[in-house]
Amino acid sequence: MPTVTAIRTVRGDMPPGQLGVCDSHDHLFFRTAVLPGQELDDADAALAETRNFAAAGGRAIVQWTPHGLGRRAGLLPGISTSTGVSVVAATGLHRAEHYPAGFVEAVRSRLAEIFVTELIVGIGNSSVRAGLIKVAGGFHLLDAHARLVMRAAAEAHHATGAPIGVHHELGSAADAVLDLLVDELAVPPSSVILGHLNRSPDHRVHRELAERGAWLAFDGPSRANNATDPWLLDCLAALVDAGYGDRLLLGGDTTTARARAATGEGPGIPYLLTHLRPRIERHLGADVAEAAFVANPARAFAAEWRA
Repeated sequence: MPTVTAIRTVRGDMPPGQLGVCDSHDHLFFRTAVLPGQELDDADAALAETRNFAAAGGRAIVQWTPHGLGRRAGLLPGISTSTGVSVVAATGLHRAEHYPAGFVEAVRSRLAEIFVTELIVGIGNSSVRAGLIKVAGGFHLLDAHARLVMRAAAEAHHATGAPIGVHHELGSAADAVLDLLVDELAVPPSSVILGHLNRSPDHRVHRELAERGAWLAFDGPSRANNATDPWLLDCLAALVDAGYGDRLLLGGDTTTARARAATGEGPGIPYLLTHLRPRIERHLGADVAEAAFVANPARAFAAEWRA
């Protein structure tokens, strides 16, 4: 079957070199049972946030909102067109507690089918295709739900070539994820993006994960993980010093309305470029910032699409 290497955005496949400055993990729309009253479902607010990100030099956002959590996929192409910011949407499934009662049970038997359809046909009734499979581990362990979803994600990866992004509960169990996805299910480590690693700022663990060939995503600052923000640059520096600056990704992970910059209290998506990138450039060098925001995401989110 012929393949093409591209990043699958909501407006079509894009050559990796055209991605530009990228927020590698964020949310324009997100609705979860564990954050009542803080839904990201305001289209005008999402547009304003994206426009401000573009004004700060941003050119791409990867939305990690998976199946069933209010992605509003039909609105994403319009936001992308209006702002000039490319958007990558996700399929996949989060931890069970994020869904209303009965939802997971209703989809459990056909997860791989859902993922593949959303990657190659479209999300819901739209023609907007996902370019990422989002899954989630547990706290230090992989429970039965996580293993079921990851097996479906691996099946969808092998059918399509799509990269897999992983939510790690408080940054833990990334080694167990690689044991399952890479060692057991034969997903190439270069197709696995390990998220939230800043929530467990253990330099030794981070180096071990980098040695195994996966992508390391540090997706703060945000209100969800601000307690580890003071160690973020130290984590990045340790990986750069160990020779893994080419494995780093950075994102904002805005998950609540309160955390938006345009309509809430912030810090919001633009903070990555207005505050964090200058700090990285000052302390770690412009080449490290360029890799984390441009070169690395262009490789991490590119896939040899088989469908």
